[in-house]
Amino acid sequence: MCTPAQPSPPGCDTVGTVRWRVIPVILGATLLTACDGGAAAVRQQPETSSPPSRTASSPASATSAPATSATPAGKAMVVVLDPGHNGGNAANPSVINKPVPAGRGATKPCNTTGTATNAGYGEHAFNWDVARRVGGELSAKGVRVVFTRDSDTGVGPCVDRRAALGNEAHADAVVSIHADGSEAAGAHGFHVAYSDPPLNSAQGQPSYLLAQALRDGLRKAGFGVSNYLGSDGLAPRSDLAGLNLSTRPAALVECGNMRDTGEATLMSTADGRQRYADAITAAILSYLGD
Repeated sequence: MCTPAQPSPPGCDTVGTVRWRVIPVILGATLLTACDGGAAAVRQQPETSSPPSRTASSPASATSAPATSATPAGKAMVVVLDPGHNGGNAANPSVINKPVPAGRGATKPCNTTGTATNAGYGEHAFNWDVARRVGGELSAKGVRVVFTRDSDTGVGPCVDRRAALGNEAHADAVVSIHADGSEAAGAHGFHVAYSDPPLNSAQGQPSYLLAQALRDGLRKAGFGVSNYLGSDGLAPRSDLAGLNLSTRPAALVECGNMRDTGEATLMSTADGRQRYADAITAAILSYLGD
């Protein structure tokens, strides 16, 4: 449903563009190198950075492991946070329109621009801010956090690469953070998507329980469930690449509809984004058994 290189309507899950090689360098840092020769950048892991201010308008800036593998005793739980889209996507249509594997034998564009409020506040910025806030809170609880992108000014990575990052990190949970852009009259509320029918054991009960935890956490925090998509805040999906390609428990949160006046106002404020972050953090910790 996403139109590449244009502000997207509801349900945009495509993300990323550049293929990266992830090389551990030192404790608390990860070296990202473009697989086809791009410049390297160092991504700081959130356990070494402070969470964004509650009043700041914006923060500073695989297929591998068995789906049933547990975190070894004494090691930190690992959560991969996937802030949807990226701030540089709109200026790079030829990159984000490139088809990539999307699971179930399908392909999708590498990424889209995401949606925006009617006043122009971009979904990519909302996703990034909320994810950084969640990451800071989880790190303070001893959780190891990995982000699928390291800024809101880049391009990508592609949806298939984002899924691979969760798999390679042996994540105990992968949470994609988005906002919707439905033009339907009166459409509002959040929903949480999970892969269905499942393609592996992690996409079965573990992902369903993660989706339930996120739904319950947002509802407990006072957010209303979607009145236009899914049922009771849950949306089983077979078309979202990041979920299809995951071998770890994964879910995608559409925090609300950016085209709804009330939800757009909330999403556009630092206090509103903190409310979303607090709810998502509590939900993830509940799922992890904290």
